[in-house]
Amino acid sequence: MKEINKYGNTQTIASIIDHTLLKPNATREEIEKLCKEAREYSFASVCVNPVYVSTSASLLMDSSVKVCTVIGFPLGSTTSIVKVIEARDAIANGADEIDMVINIGALKSGNDDLVLDDIKAVRKATDGKILKVIIETAYLTEEEKIKACKISKEAKADFVKTSTGFAPTGAKVEDVMLMRKIVGEDMGVKASGGIKDIKIAEEMVKAGATRLGTSSGIAIVTGKNAGSGKY
Repeated sequence: MKEINKYGNTQTIASIIDHTLLKPNATREEIEKLCKEAREYSFASVCVNPVYVSTSASLLMDSSVKVCTVIGFPLGSTTSIVKVIEARDAIANGADEIDMVINIGALKSGNDDLVLDDIKAVRKATDGKILKVIIETAYLTEEEKIKACKISKEAKADFVKTSTGFAPTGAKVEDVMLMRKIVGEDMGVKASGGIKDIKIAEEMVKAGATRLGTSSGIAIVTGKNAGSGKY
């Protein structure tokens, strides 16, 4: 995967934004609005909870915007078979990209084989689709972040991702830089959580992010500040 280091304008930044709505009380009307906005601004994808994958796929059928969803979300503590079933169901419903949460507890327990097998199982179920592994940096030491990136790369995921947006903190420039250093040029790095304006977005890109997960995509591409909130 070729890393993008510079952007001449906000439209090119729009092209790497996953326009995100993952709150538990999201309504169909809000999802319809999300998809309409994604079309208008040519975002990379909409990132929605699994229940809205089919709706989003239908609304975006004749557009270039992809449908992304999350599995094992937001805790990462479901079993591998549950994650596999979630992933297969999402793809059957029209998902193009899958963001899975790593087994955080297993990683912190030093059970690297379980973490690897978990990602490999989902990788097999998502063959031909984009797989992003959420390592949830807020809960990890630097050593654990490095290990999570190496395991994700070994499992042949397409991206590593900083955060779910539900942890105490989201994306940090230093974490994105570390993740890029570990995975090299052949994997994507997705920064998510707390990316609210163009300045933060550009900092993440400069640090090595090739995808941005945010609910503030419109604020970013219009140069405004979206205010408070996790995503």
